[in-house]
Amino acid sequence: MIRSGHVDTFTRDALPPAALMPRLEPVGLRLDYPERLNCVSWLLDYWIEHGAGDRPAFYSPSETWTYRELFERVNRIADVLVRGLGLKPGNRVLLRAPNTPMLAACYLAVMKAGGVTVATMPMLRARELAAPIAKAKIALALCDHRLTADLEEAKAIEPTLQRIVTFGSPDAEMERAMASASPVFTAADTANDDVCLIGFTSGTTGGPKGTMHYHRDVLAIADTYGRHVLKATAGDRFIGSPPLAFTFGLGGLVIFPMAAGASTVLLERATPDDLLPAIARFGPSVLFTAPTAYRAMIAKLGEHDISSLRCCVSAGEALPKATFTAWKEATGLYLMDGIGATEMLHIFIGSPQGEIRAGATGRAVPGYEARVVDADMNDVPRGTAGSLAVRGPTGCRYLADERQAKYVRDGWNLTGDTYIQDADGYFWYQARSDDMIVTAGYNVSGPEVEQVLAGHAAVAECAVIGTPDEERGMVITAFVVPAAGRTGSPDLAKELQDHVKQSIAPYKYPRRVEFVAQLPKTPTGKLQRAALRAQFAKG
Repeated sequence: MIRSGHVDTFTRDALPPAALMPRLEPVGLRLDYPERLNCVSWLLDYWIEHGAGDRPAFYSPSETWTYRELFERVNRIADVLVRGLGLKPGNRVLLRAPNTPMLAACYLAVMKAGGVTVATMPMLRARELAAPIAKAKIALALCDHRLTADLEEAKAIEPTLQRIVTFGSPDAEMERAMASASPVFTAADTANDDVCLIGFTSGTTGGPKGTMHYHRDVLAIADTYGRHVLKATAGDRFIGSPPLAFTFGLGGLVIFPMAAGASTVLLERATPDDLLPAIARFGPSVLFTAPTAYRAMIAKLGEHDISSLRCCVSAGEALPKATFTAWKEATGLYLMDGIGATEMLHIFIGSPQGEIRAGATGRAVPGYEARVVDADMNDVPRGTAGSLAVRGPTGCRYLADERQAKYVRDGWNLTGDTYIQDADGYFWYQARSDDMIVTAGYNVSGPEVEQVLAGHAAVAECAVIGTPDEERGMVITAFVVPAAGRTGSPDLAKELQDHVKQSIAPYKYPRRVEFVAQLPKTPTGKLQRAALRAQFAKG
């Protein structure tokens, strides 16, 4: 084993046992990384050393940072973290902010200092923040000065969090400390298999799962998908909607462009109505967003110039063939579908321009191998539905979680998706294999929403599933048995929706509420969500 550069060995101690580790080897590619590796040295310092410091790195509606300016800010933040806040290599740091250059700089600074980033969605409420704080034993948080309220409440819930440092304005604590910090900082001497980030993903049962990724993993996704599918170059400019708290957003808007020496436009708001004028203003060549957004933008394409785009990446949910076709007819561009997972860090199936088939997710990304298997891990015949299994240079390593045994078998990662592989090696998505609801690009745990609804006095029992929706792919649908003395009504439905919005992230609220007399259950009393899906399909 390579000597770790972490003083705080929490993440290494929490890795799964060897028997449950994924096989981490590139397939058909050679990816040679040195044993001593800090990914930020390769993503940022490299460009300064090779005379590219004047290239633009990040754009926002209010400012532009060159690579040199980003380099200096990252170094100052890292200096504040180490000398001012006592960060030790291996310590976890929570990040909370919308997509801004300063959030990206904090992300890079934590990793450069040897810390482990845990980025969180700005929409999360206090109790949702408290869960990763507790699980990852996070003592320090860097938070946008506008988003401290819920984090302060989470700090009261989970005392593991000891310090919140604000950033994002000249008067914020981080910016004031940066003014006197050193612009020179040597990257921490980390090993290539030291954890540098933990991405939390909602589970369908139990608490959130923390997925741990190494410094070499960050470079591996750039050297596989970024290089061989996107074919990113220094002349590219990226833009997109996914939050940097999602690994989809981190890869698409920070890692891929920086690995190529390219630039990124970061938008705090990136709805379809925000993306179109931003594309016209900044002239990006690569767009990352969800199928729902592509569909919503089609009707307004005539109002904006999007001629700069060369690649339009769609991920986060299954891409409907109708959306693919409509976008192609309206723009002449093929949507690049792809499937990734927080567990795998980024996209592992998706084809480059020139190899795309309408309706198919694509073929395995160079460096990855994918199969469709049965319950015993045997390959099923081509054209037969089965479970998707994948392996390559990245893989699932849950943070001290017994669910590792379900995701990784025999070195393969089982994503929980049902697929068909055709004779030419293309993979065709069928459905999720579990109770995760993918709605408008967001992953939502049905049982989590059920728990919130069950806490309302008007609810006797409830079940939450995803039901088909033309615009959002799936919508969160709640089946509710009213409590004694209460009757289902539009007013009660709205009351329950508002209750969910106030308790957890608003995007998790049930857009459909169906009142029922009883819920389908097994003889042992276990809820049958599959039966609900079947009933809904029959009307």
